[in-house]
Amino acid sequence: MNRVIPLQPISSGVNASHLACDSITVGHREFEVLKERGQREVFCGLTGIIWLHRKIQDAFFLVVGSRTCAHLVQSAAGVMIFAEPRFATAIIDDRDLAGLADANEELDRVVGQLLERRPDIKMLFLVGSCPSEVIKLDLSRAAQRLGKTYAPRVRILNYSGSGIETTFTQGEDACLAALVPELPKGMDSDEGVDLLVVGCLADVIEDQFSRIFSELGLQSYAFFPPRQSGQLPTIGANTRYLLAQPFLTETARILDERGAQRLAAPFPLGVEGTEKWFAAVAHEFAVSAERFEKVIAPKRARANLGLERHRETLKNKSIFFFPDSQLEIPLARFLSRELGMQLTEVGTPYLHRQHLADEMMMLPEGTSLSEGQDVEKQLDRCRSFRPDIVVCGLGLANPLEAEGMTTKWSIELVFTPIQGFDQAADLAELFARPLIRRTKLAA
Repeated sequence: MNRVIPLQPISSGVNASHLACDSITVGHREFEVLKERGQREVFCGLTGIIWLHRKIQDAFFLVVGSRTCAHLVQSAAGVMIFAEPRFATAIIDDRDLAGLADANEELDRVVGQLLERRPDIKMLFLVGSCPSEVIKLDLSRAAQRLGKTYAPRVRILNYSGSGIETTFTQGEDACLAALVPELPKGMDSDEGVDLLVVGCLADVIEDQFSRIFSELGLQSYAFFPPRQSGQLPTIGANTRYLLAQPFLTETARILDERGAQRLAAPFPLGVEGTEKWFAAVAHEFAVSAERFEKVIAPKRARANLGLERHRETLKNKSIFFFPDSQLEIPLARFLSRELGMQLTEVGTPYLHRQHLADEMMMLPEGTSLSEGQDVEKQLDRCRSFRPDIVVCGLGLANPLEAEGMTTKWSIELVFTPIQGFDQAADLAELFARPLIRRTKLAA
């Protein structure tokens, strides 16, 4: 293995084509969901390293993979000229594949060199990839072995970022799921944080949310993952957690097993979603209606004012969502209810009924939902709709643009701070900008 600092291929999974329609009931409403199983076009979970390494500021992410993996991460992250990045790739080369080298010995050597060079690293993630899984390299055992060697200075964990069966946001889910067992466990009901906000948020958004929690009177709350690996919050019998992202399925499951309880709420996208997200907290912790309104009202008014300049551009425009990030349903709710856009089809890689129940209840009647992907059939439906804007992955954007359609890269919605009141107008602008650009080019 060689160590290189991490292009941008698309991971395409091919299964037997299958299409069915499921009827699911959420609350008092029934939804018809088109279930598709076929060729997929998605980024792999390694992409999540780009925002994870910015969030956990003393962690390092070592991908065990091929040169393709290295090119992917480097391209997605951009060139970091003024700072040494906290991710890299241990290259699996021909000698490893041919069995001429002991992959575990090579990995130990690379990790040793890395930690000697970077004494600032306090947490090291060994990130699996398609190549490491193909050669059956057991990174969980490697993490345990290396963890004993470098404890207590460095905590070493592992997770899979392979794109064989996952979409790109599941990389964050896998990482946080690997980190949950490391959270300290409170011994009694008085120990443990009262509220845990789960999911990577930009620091500016985390600071905004902290101010609102404090204004509402909350004193015991924490964000997961923390900015420093040594600040892991304690989970107790009293801990309630609130998801900031809809794609944290495995993380939520493990938190449930640890005894934490999820607060049901829409996700904090747009003015309405953000208010209802905070309202779930206020209800759980007995914040009075008067105090809640006093805190939220000015932020709501300012955010609605920011949306006004985008409503004229977006109102009555049609939009089609290809399944990619699992943000599609909350985004569709925001765009339809707050900006007046028309939903043609809302596709999502995976639809979690419990986590998305509040979101689905706010979708317009008759919204066309699809789960999974058969990309050729979805392309045919998209072409028949001829929507004003298409939300899709990079692999589909350029071909659709060549056909005269306006697109928005779904990955940009994960890289950009979009949660909360102060970001509602920025989120709307991400959809308005391509339409404005198209209008100017056509003039």
